Amino acid sequence: MSSALSEAVIAGADGAALASLAVPDAFPAAVVREADQHMFRDVADKDVRKSLLVDQVPMPELAPDEALIAVMASAINYNTVWTAMFEPLPTFQFLKQMAKAGGWQARHDLPYHIVGSDASGVIVRTGSSVRNWKVGDHIVVSPAYVDEQDPDTHRDGMLGEGQKAWGFETNFGGLAHYAVVRASQLMPKPAALTWEEAAANPLCASTAYRMLVSERGARMKQGDIVLIWGATGGLGSYAVQLVLNGGGIPVGVVNSQAKADVLTSLGCKAVINRETLQDGDPTLLERPDGWKKMGKKIRALVGEDPHIVFEHVGRKTFAASVFLARRGGTVITCGSSTGYEHVYDNRYLWMRLKRIIGSHGANLHEQCEANRLFARGHLVPALSKTYTLDDVGAAARSVQTNQHIGKVGVLCLAPRPGLGVSDPQARERIGEQRLTAFRE
Repeated sequence: MSSALSEAVIAGADGAALASLAVPDAFPAAVVREADQHMFRDVADKDVRKSLLVDQVPMPELAPDEALIAVMASAINYNTVWTAMFEPLPTFQFLKQMAKAGGWQARHDLPYHIVGSDASGVIVRTGSSVRNWKVGDHIVVSPAYVDEQDPDTHRDGMLGEGQKAWGFETNFGGLAHYAVVRASQLMPKPAALTWEEAAANPLCASTAYRMLVSERGARMKQGDIVLIWGATGGLGSYAVQLVLNGGGIPVGVVNSQAKADVLTSLGCKAVINRETLQDGDPTLLERPDGWKKMGKKIRALVGEDPHIVFEHVGRKTFAASVFLARRGGTVITCGSSTGYEHVYDNRYLWMRLKRIIGSHGANLHEQCEANRLFARGHLVPALSKTYTLDDVGAAARSVQTNQHIGKVGVLCLAPRPGLGVSDPQARERIGEQRLTAFRE
């Protein structure tokens, strides 16, 4: 049942009106249950539609440094798939570890986990120590949940021991009608974007920004050739845009002609279709003969080996990535969707003076820099399809089985797609065709 506060948010009520309405006692949320964490033991197909459920959950209490967000839209990231598969370990272990710190952290240890690491929405309450943000503000959420009292956090928000991925290593995530976030996670929503377009961007776009542009990443420069695995996926689609914006030369790897056509529409001129390259041999790129075939194809397209390899696929591509980077080149990695245990020939690393850089998420400054690019139209959303919260299992399944392009959005409180644009003139300047480039 919808609450008066939810209805007011949907109707576009101002901050004073929202502040006058009671916060509901419970709300719908996408959850996995602790009691189900062994349901996929000895099961080959860990179908997340069976474990990711929508349920009514109690409203959590708000800490002084937090804000309560009425979530208009969210998105699926691979960490939600991992959570719903209970791999590589059940996330309830993260929540129990978090609770050991006591205080407000203890709230997170519950027999259910509200998931989701992306969100756009409206602030409906703020804690007593929140500055610079007020009820009624339209925001997007940075998924980096950091400990401001950790000295290493002040060197780089991602280095602090207490750094966590919101909605993955914390509870009260974004795939719900309401979410709890720290004030240090708040960013202004780009006014030209709809709720679902804005929600699709923060985690993946900022991760790609840190990997390629930030001084903590590969430090891409003009003219660099960048090999991008999964170039129309959640991460790769933003990486292609960042490389093009920075004067680099993206070489996008995809697995279908339809995805190759999307890359071409973005301006990526060098595209490799794995299906064509592998010619029916799915393990080709896991062997030296396949690496050499790939290298030959890259040189035929752009004339050189890659300066940077944008790596997030993991076990099935990592050995190829180390081989394909040029002498003195860089492999930058932020994940392993096909498996964490990588085997590669170390001779290609040490004898050819290559580097492997680990990258994780993005700090708030990097997040805001990426968000600014969306506000100015220099980056466009990679949103391809939108589901309702009731269909969140199907949304996650499409990502689990790699049937998607770009990002998959989820409407939470937003009653339909296309809402939330507060600057139609800015949207017109950016162009509807660019903003919907990934749309099915």
